Amino acid sequence: MEAARRVLEQAGVGAADALPSGFYDAFVLRGIRVEAAEPGRLLCRFTVPSRLLNSGGFLHGGATASLIHLVASAAFHTTSTSSSSSASPLEMNISYLDAAFPDEEIEIEAKVLRAGKAVGVAVVELKKKSGKLIAQARYSNYLAPSSKL
Repeated sequence: MEAARRVLEQAGVGAADALPSGFYDAFVLRGIRVEAAEPGRLLCRFTVPSRLLNSGGFLHGGATASLIHLVASAAFHTTSTSSSSSASPLEMNISYLDAAFPDEEIEIEAKVLRAGKAVGVAVVELKKKSGKLIAQARYSNYLAPSSKL
């Protein structure tokens, strides 16, 4: 038990405390390219950088989840029914199906299935150039109403 505590607590000590707000999103998204945007759909390309690799040398599952969250959240902004200025994830269900390796270009597509007054649901797929699925997710979001002020 002490070894687990030491590993986790030591990982959180250091310069990370001095990082500015919003650092993590920028860290994950740096290099993403929006290829297509239409109502309820975003298509992005992303070359897997070494900064997002796990100890096995492929795209970290947490980075994959972050990409899913950030691209799906952006997809809600393409809908005419979404007047939300902020959003909060309610649920993500991710199936990890294959690995993405350093310098591999992947495609990230988010499709909004429903964007209601308070809740939105999207599906997100990460694919290799060959079309093989890396990850598939269903993502639901609370769409906070924008201020009337």
